[in-house]
Amino acid sequence: MKTLSKAPSVVREVIGEEQAGQRIDNFLLRVCKGVPKSHVYRILRSGEVRANGKRIDPSYRLALGDEIRIPPIRLSASVVEPPAVPVGKTFPVIFEDDALIALDKPAGTAVHGGSGVSFGVIEQLRRQRPQARFLELAHRLDRETSGLLLIGKKRSSLNALHDMFRSGTIRKTYLTLVSGRWMNPLQHVRLGLTKYLTDDGERRVSVDQEGKPSHSIVRLRRRWENFSLLEVELRTGRTHQIRVHLSHLGFPLAGDDKYGDFVLNKDLMKLGLKRMFLHAAWLEMPHPATGAPLALASPLPDDLARFVARVGENERCDFEVTDGD
Repeated sequence: MKTLSKAPSVVREVIGEEQAGQRIDNFLLRVCKGVPKSHVYRILRSGEVRANGKRIDPSYRLALGDEIRIPPIRLSASVVEPPAVPVGKTFPVIFEDDALIALDKPAGTAVHGGSGVSFGVIEQLRRQRPQARFLELAHRLDRETSGLLLIGKKRSSLNALHDMFRSGTIRKTYLTLVSGRWMNPLQHVRLGLTKYLTDDGERRVSVDQEGKPSHSIVRLRRRWENFSLLEVELRTGRTHQIRVHLSHLGFPLAGDDKYGDFVLNKDLMKLGLKRMFLHAAWLEMPHPATGAPLALASPLPDDLARFVARVGENERCDFEVTDGD
């Protein structure tokens, strides 16, 4: 793939197998490194970007053999690429082969740039691996959620992963600590969810019987006097699904700054919990290329494990499931 230089000239790119199926706007954002996103969308809207000689809109998906015309773009001298990942810092790799990478994403890191974040996991990974021909996110995790994140290394693998996420073939399970005493060892939560915007323009989700069907399976792992450690399996992958389902039932996630107990969160910060307690702990699925069973696990991060230990020091535990149960 060609990379645009600072000398303005028309670039014509023929789409190969690794680019086929990708949206044109995402393709351009990768090719036009250093060009502001607003300018990329401007040349798309103006019709300067063409596929096989025809105008296209930002949602156009590339097809094998397409010839893409990219107009001359001069990079401003003031445009400076964001810094690479700090020296010595890498994302722990849980699993990797020719088809995919499973990373252990730390809390506080966005999965991609945007919404005030210039550099996310995928941009940093591409910077670390300049020789990689293809690296794309297979799904998303909230910025404050830690744990397993899948990256496709081939277009065919990425498409297979997307299909599995949509069909529910991938079994996703999270660990979370909630405020309150959860009583049922196993509970299916089926509550419709609807997105809306606050007066400040922030995205939120609420329970709505007319909303999109949403299914969470909650298993009780440990219970104390004021807190419960839960394992939540997602059968659907709606935005903020775990946070909204549990908060609606009266069990807000510890440290959740959108749907949680804000007064409690301040007290928890003093006890050492600096972020939302939500961790993507397990993924089970058929391998996207071979179909062989693949089970991935990410241990509870040290900060969350320390907080669980502190809760155990301060409160009596009256329910616990061991790994052998």
